[in-house]
Amino acid sequence: MNSMCEPVMLAIADPDGITRTAPVPPDASLSIGRDPTCEVVLPSPLVSRRHALASCADTGIVLTDTSANGTLVGKAVVLGQSVAVAPGTPIGIGPYRLWVMDGGAGASAPTPDPDGSRPGVSIRSLEVSAGVRRELHRRLIAHLDLVKLERSRMNEHALRARVRLSLQEIVKEADHLLPIGVDRQAIVAELTDEALGLGPLEALLADPAVSEIMVIDPRTIYVERGGCIEKTELRFTDDESVRTVLERIVTPLGRRIDESAPLLDARLRDGSRVNAVIPPLALRGTSITIRKFSKKPWSAEDLVRFGSLTPRMARFLERSVRVRKNVIITGGTGSGKTTLLNVLSASIPEGERIVTIEDSAELRLMQPHVVPLEARPANMEGRGEITIRQLVKNAMRMRPDRVVVGECRGGEALDMLQAMNTGHDGSMTTLHANNPPEALKRLETLALMAGLDLPSRAIRSQIAESVHLIVHQNRFADGTRRITSIAEVAGVEDDEVATREIFGYRRTGTARDGGVEGEFYATGYLPSYLEDFLIHGFVDADGDLL
Repeated sequence: MNSMCEPVMLAIADPDGITRTAPVPPDASLSIGRDPTCEVVLPSPLVSRRHALASCADTGIVLTDTSANGTLVGKAVVLGQSVAVAPGTPIGIGPYRLWVMDGGAGASAPTPDPDGSRPGVSIRSLEVSAGVRRELHRRLIAHLDLVKLERSRMNEHALRARVRLSLQEIVKEADHLLPIGVDRQAIVAELTDEALGLGPLEALLADPAVSEIMVIDPRTIYVERGGCIEKTELRFTDDESVRTVLERIVTPLGRRIDESAPLLDARLRDGSRVNAVIPPLALRGTSITIRKFSKKPWSAEDLVRFGSLTPRMARFLERSVRVRKNVIITGGTGSGKTTLLNVLSASIPEGERIVTIEDSAELRLMQPHVVPLEARPANMEGRGEITIRQLVKNAMRMRPDRVVVGECRGGEALDMLQAMNTGHDGSMTTLHANNPPEALKRLETLALMAGLDLPSRAIRSQIAESVHLIVHQNRFADGTRRITSIAEVAGVEDDEVATREIFGYRRTGTARDGGVEGEFYATGYLPSYLEDFLIHGFVDADGDLL
């Protein structure tokens, strides 16, 4: 940096064609990036938080790249280096165009976008047809051996920068194929994601507000935000590109999905759960469902803040877990059963040995002594399957204090009941059901699936002796999730397993904005194990939970 150089103006063209300028100080660096603390803020997910630094030079500027994906200077990608940039040389940072203005240029004079696109005109990248996208992708494959590059020792950032540079050139050469004013940088970013990542799913996976991603077909993608499902404008090029994304998911796992095995359950590197169905079972094209999970596990305080339960209900559930009561969480699909199971599991004391068993690992227990087990599907030859039931049986030989099963779906329900009744108090699981009484009937049905030819009366007796609490959660039409019933299992009455509700929720109406209105209530019924609360000091002299 030369402190004696003349002041330099940097021009910045936004994706919508609006041009602004920023002075590069003669005695300091100008910070450029997505972070609001930067002097030049470029608010785009394609821009790093602190993407680059610009310093004054004798002729133009010195640009130092500090980003993850690199900066396009002229026709070269700069990654983690400093380069001299002369006036008029185009600089590409995400969807933005920058260049050093000549000394005679007025500070406020609009300047054409250096890549030749027309400023002031913006057309969504979605307007580019599938045929043009396929042609651009074909040219990329012809220009680069992607398979060889992906298998090379080139790091991910350098590989992505190489592909982006090639696509920049390909898009420029194929400019006549694109609609006038289309966002070229958006096309480059989308095709890069399709070539190296998960295509349009990359942006959705990075969005913390999205909890579920649902691909119906290549042109139809829905998401769940705040408990409500909405359609996005994102799309894949064609069904082949969807299948390519699936291959990227399953290949590292040693799995396959094809006509002979058209169903898939898998997990992404970040723990998100993936289900996929391909034709001929999926009639509209390859279908993908991704259940995302919060990077930060929710706490009971978070659920109270969301309105899922009251502080009093939260204290009751936490105390019940601490005094080693067996809990079954019930509800429909997407009602938040696994989230609640994770929250309640946090109340288990740190000194206990916990064995968790799941189809697909979703629980995130913070205790130091946790043994997580995950079921395994059959391999390509149809061998090697390890079921939930096998893991539950094996867990009994691992000296657990508690067993936590992600979900009971079959004969493992009987093994879980036996575990709850043979010295593993405080165990927990989830179950699909519409309400607590139906949950008990479904639990009985699942236990019968164990194939031991036990009479129904014996199974009901086992349920009554093993399960202490049924916690039921509902997802309402407005996307909210609430615990609608907490009931104690009260033995067998008239040859049926009876329950006594302790807390409940009643809907009272609908708000003007369509939201659900209702109230939580306590029935006044005192659980039979109230004495356990007294022994552990969880109840004060007035009988209130501490």
